[in-house]
Amino acid sequence: MDLMDPISVLEGVGPKRVQTLKILGIQTIYDLLYYFPFRYEDLQVKELADITDQEKVTLKGIVVAQPILTRFGPHKTRLIIRLLIQDQVIIATFFNQPWLKDKFIPDKEIAVFGKWDQRRRSLNGLKIFTPSADEAQGMDAVYGLTKGLRQSTLIKMIQLAFTQYKSVLTESVPEAIRQHYRLLSEAQIVAGMHFPKTDAQAKAARRSAIFREFFLFECRIQNLRRQERTSENGLALHYDLAAVQAFIQELPFELTKAQKKVVNEIARDMKSSHQMNRLLQGDVGSGKTIVAAIALFSAVTAGYQAALMVPTEILATQHFEKLKVLFDTMTVKTALLTGSATAKERREIYSDLAAGRINVLIGTHALIQENVTFKNLGFVVIDEQHRFGVAQRKRLRQKGFSPDVLMMTATPIPRTLAITTYGEMDVSTIDQLPAGRQPIQTSWVKSNQTNQVQTFLAQQLQAHNQAFIISPLIEESESLDLKNAQALYDTYVARFEPTYRVALLHGQMSNSEKNEIMTAFSNNEVQILVSTTVVEVGVDVPNATMMVIYDADRFGLSQLHQLRGRVGRGNKRAYCILIADPKNDVAVARMEAMVETNDGFVLSEKDLELRGPGDVFGAKQSGLPEFKVGNPVTDFNVLQAAQIEAQQIFSNDPDLKNHGALQTYLHQYGLTNSLD
Repeated sequence: MDLMDPISVLEGVGPKRVQTLKILGIQTIYDLLYYFPFRYEDLQVKELADITDQEKVTLKGIVVAQPILTRFGPHKTRLIIRLLIQDQVIIATFFNQPWLKDKFIPDKEIAVFGKWDQRRRSLNGLKIFTPSADEAQGMDAVYGLTKGLRQSTLIKMIQLAFTQYKSVLTESVPEAIRQHYRLLSEAQIVAGMHFPKTDAQAKAARRSAIFREFFLFECRIQNLRRQERTSENGLALHYDLAAVQAFIQELPFELTKAQKKVVNEIARDMKSSHQMNRLLQGDVGSGKTIVAAIALFSAVTAGYQAALMVPTEILATQHFEKLKVLFDTMTVKTALLTGSATAKERREIYSDLAAGRINVLIGTHALIQENVTFKNLGFVVIDEQHRFGVAQRKRLRQKGFSPDVLMMTATPIPRTLAITTYGEMDVSTIDQLPAGRQPIQTSWVKSNQTNQVQTFLAQQLQAHNQAFIISPLIEESESLDLKNAQALYDTYVARFEPTYRVALLHGQMSNSEKNEIMTAFSNNEVQILVSTTVVEVGVDVPNATMMVIYDADRFGLSQLHQLRGRVGRGNKRAYCILIADPKNDVAVARMEAMVETNDGFVLSEKDLELRGPGDVFGAKQSGLPEFKVGNPVTDFNVLQAAQIEAQQIFSNDPDLKNHGALQTYLHQYGLTNSLD
């Protein structure tokens, strides 16, 4: 007998049921036993005096009259039963369950589970059972179902599978760890999750199940790291240290202590024969780009080509212009490849790249097209990496022979996501802003105060500063009461032109139009830029000191923080004004958090707490793991403990020679597959 036996080995599970169960992801005995309920209903009988309105309870009483069945529409029925409970007669009503009529026999005792209506002193019945049945004293598990499958059918299958297979359940968590954290055995977890007698039993089983799930996930990640460390398929980039030091000395500013630390971490990876898989995170304006520039230059001095892929043309153009200035003095040839490049420009770039005449290629998704062929790509930087899917990132890596990969994000990653989503990567953090940067002063105002906002904006413009005005939509929407970019543009033109020039920027414009407007704004030919969130990432205009965000409650905290980071990039005092009339407590909490702190790491934790991981990065893009029992946000302490234990095991016993059961488990149940 094996837990990987197909579900069809169970009696009563034919081809049709196999297909139904497959929809729920249940194909093996293992899948069935670990398909845990999402909640429980307490079936223990209660006294009338101990229950509250709308509570789901089990009441036990004597049937005092024949049940009354009435029909009031196609397939609609009402079954009314009178029960004597202690010295009171209460009515229990069952809708659309006519077959229950014969179960209620006058003068016989029966238990009814349902929702209590205190005002009517009645019970909206859901299910019945005889008081002597085992389930009347326990907890009733409730499972996620699909069409064609009943709760009772699934429960019987789980009971049958547990009876037949409990002897072959493998202890996946080592005994020493189970003892240390007072965890249940594998059989106790499965039994306690599916068939608890009390709430305490259910909680104990869930606590152990959560640790087990996190622990196995962390072992999977540690196993991936081990495989990467032991494979010698990476490139050892022996860069020219003297040239790199000279490049850093030529910079017009000194690196912060945090930047120097991160540069050293990247440099060590580059020299190693293992493939670099590092994430560089830092708050907006912390100086990630210059760190990437040093790494790109280092790769070139080692005799390799390098690539920088970014999500938007605006950002690609901006990076290219900055890096070209830095690299030209070092005789490093750079090129820009985006979707708007002409056919002639593309042919020239393809030719020069294949011949090795281009050292550093900067661009958008265009970098991963089939025609792009490098001569010897050795180093890859992916900026705002969560904007790219796993497959896109992989395609860029495949342009070279196991190149070192540095991913960057200006969206500070909560500790929870760092452990789960990026656990197989090394993480470098720039937790310090360059000298001279002043914190951005953030205010939240209601929509009826926009006139005061524009008055303050006029003062900023008189001081020769510039401003961003952000709108969430381009065109009017009847379903959402939002200020749209076109209407905002018209408003600001009427108020500020011709004294100051106003421009409009949105995603439906052509790339050449966008670049032309951003160049004019960067050169202070445009003083007010009305835009959608197309400016969210990376746009750098040091003279912009004011960011006004309309309908700010429609954005997540991470996005608001990114937008705020577009100002305050020079030495002047900068302001961010949130215009919002939030309709719920979560939106109010976001506004308050933005006003309270400029720390992106604090905000990322708050965003995760308020919205959940799928909404922070977008579940598809981030590759977030789906946990069946644990919640990485609310159960973070358990997740952290599981990570520490998994790291300890693989640190002391990387090949799991002394952890045979865990080794067998990881191999047998396919948990060693790449997270990609």
